[in-house]
Amino acid sequence: MANSLEKLKQFTTVVADTGDFQTMKKYQPQDATTNPSLILSATQKPEYQQLVNDAIEYGKSKGKDLKEKVEFTLDKIAVNFGIEILKIVPGRVSTEIDARLSFDTEATVKKAREIIKLYKDAGIDKEKILVKIASTWEGIQAAKQLEQEGIHCNLTLLFSLVQAVACAESKVTLISPFAGRITDFYKQKTGKNYTPDEDPGVVSVRTIYNYFKQNGYKTVVMGASFRSKEQVLALAGCDLLTVSPNLLEELASSNVDVPRVLDPSKLSSVEKITPDEKTFRWLMNEDEMATSKLAEGIRKFAADIIKLEDEITKKIKNA
Repeated sequence: MANSLEKLKQFTTVVADTGDFQTMKKYQPQDATTNPSLILSATQKPEYQQLVNDAIEYGKSKGKDLKEKVEFTLDKIAVNFGIEILKIVPGRVSTEIDARLSFDTEATVKKAREIIKLYKDAGIDKEKILVKIASTWEGIQAAKQLEQEGIHCNLTLLFSLVQAVACAESKVTLISPFAGRITDFYKQKTGKNYTPDEDPGVVSVRTIYNYFKQNGYKTVVMGASFRSKEQVLALAGCDLLTVSPNLLEELASSNVDVPRVLDPSKLSSVEKITPDEKTFRWLMNEDEMATSKLAEGIRKFAADIIKLEDEITKKIKNA
């Protein structure tokens, strides 16, 4: 008898939200996605030290001073993990751009090109890579330019419909609306526990999915940041869902029925919005949850990049 994970895979592509290779081998997702927090966690494990050491040697050979050596090393660590992941998953890997560049369009474009070149130098085609960028206005403009260059983007830290529509209008390959963090905000604000169908995070992803299918957008919706298997199953039928190892385990151990919830043939209508810059900034300003969660997410990812940077700096100094 098929378990719930296998049932879910019948109509949704499952992506592993992890930097741990053993987890990917166990659950056989189509794609994998990482972020600075996951990479930082993985680099603490002895089995991944060779990937870190290789990146340090690369950084030392490329950088003219300590700052440059550290920057080259950080990029190479992210790419080294991506290369190993692509030995396991048949699809694509998402590699995140430094969150500290989230409000700098030009710097984001430059960094994305550098990441893609590192993959190319390792023999990896850019079709296998999604560059992960925060869904700020500046990040979305960077993604628009990169997509025109044939570099595919995954717009992350996405909490609102206007962010999603701005991405779709920019012909971004994929978006990652963060269901769990939306729910966190409202649970903290109201003290309420939500059923899956009224869960604000689930409702947000369903709304985006309906809007995209209703308007014929090609941008793929990948629900992310889940707090329970019930949240995941409430979005069964979404194009993709990226799921953490503990929830993959719960789904694999469960035999509950998994009906398709999101279906392009059964759409509910969503009012159209125009995602120009002034509308984008106004609607974000009016959405306390989206504004605070986007800022918080950028701060957290930036903090983990800085921790990793500090570790690499020590290692290079002591080498």
